[in-house]
Amino acid sequence: MMEKYLFIGIIVCIIVFMMLLTACVSYIPSEKIKEGKKPQEKEQHPNETISIVFTGDVMIGRLMNDVIAEKGYIWIWGDILSELENADLRIINLETTLTTQKEKWTPKVFNYKSNPENVQALKMALIDYASLANNHILDYRYSGLTETIKVLDDAGIKHAGAGKTLEQAKKPAILEVRGKRIGIISITDNEPGWKANGKPGTNYIRINDAGLEEIKQQISNVRSKVDILIVSAHWGPNMKLRPSREFQDFARSVIDTGADIFHGHSSHVFQGIEIYNNRPILYDTGDFIDDYAVDPVLRNDWSFIFKVRYPREIVLIPIITTFQTRKAKGSEKEDIEKRMIQLSDELGTSVEVTEEGLVIKLR
Repeated sequence: MMEKYLFIGIIVCIIVFMMLLTACVSYIPSEKIKEGKKPQEKEQHPNETISIVFTGDVMIGRLMNDVIAEKGYIWIWGDILSELENADLRIINLETTLTTQKEKWTPKVFNYKSNPENVQALKMALIDYASLANNHILDYRYSGLTETIKVLDDAGIKHAGAGKTLEQAKKPAILEVRGKRIGIISITDNEPGWKANGKPGTNYIRINDAGLEEIKQQISNVRSKVDILIVSAHWGPNMKLRPSREFQDFARSVIDTGADIFHGHSSHVFQGIEIYNNRPILYDTGDFIDDYAVDPVLRNDWSFIFKVRYPREIVLIPIITTFQTRKAKGSEKEDIEKRMIQLSDELGTSVEVTEEGLVIKLR
């Protein structure tokens, strides 16, 4: 009889053990479900291209605060999230502070600040890097800069181009993507008084011979440490469709010095693309999200998702932005494409029209 009960007991223990094992295997922590697998976590193939999305200015402050509060973090990205998700790396110019500070930099016409919680909108778009070298990062003075940096750090978004010291402002960001080290230096020729020189500020560089020597030194300091080097520049006057000869010479010299990709922004309208020594120069990527009034002629609401599949090609996806960014369609899409084709042709660049978007070969 004892043997019978012992046998039954063993059977019951086995059944209970199997039930517990099944439960353990089936359980997946909720945080893992929410996080999912990031798009950049792909199997590494050294010979494949790296897909890097560049955008123009991202201004989620001012009226955008109310829009985001009402519509939510995802709404502002319209139908473009899939294009961002499919890239290995996403790089923006952050044209606002992320701060609760109230004291403005004066005198200044436009001071932008976004609710720090709106960094979630950047995370929803999987933004990896935000350039801070621009003419709005000190809109709410040094404390606004410090808070913006902390908000980005807490969100896991890399940045460069501004800091508490000149050394910090000059320090490049280095990101690892699919076995490659990507270095990014951010500079600006806007607001010379904001240069970090014994005080918090930006990596300010003038577009002249002296400025070129400065950027050459910064490139030299990082070139051997990375596989791909990007220089991101917030430069030049507003609402200009074409870069000046001075700016063209500067960008080419930056490539000659060792940069692989030149990423320009600031004009609020996109400019043509040049392929120089098989390297892309995006002279200006225009605006990507904002609340700005639209010029009916220059159409600062027109731009692209600039997808660089390095070192093979660039794919340009036309977009329209007014509080919400969406893919352009129909005649608007054609008009945006025609402008880019013309502006790039003036720089000696051939552009192919495809179903995916405009395509520019690097080689």
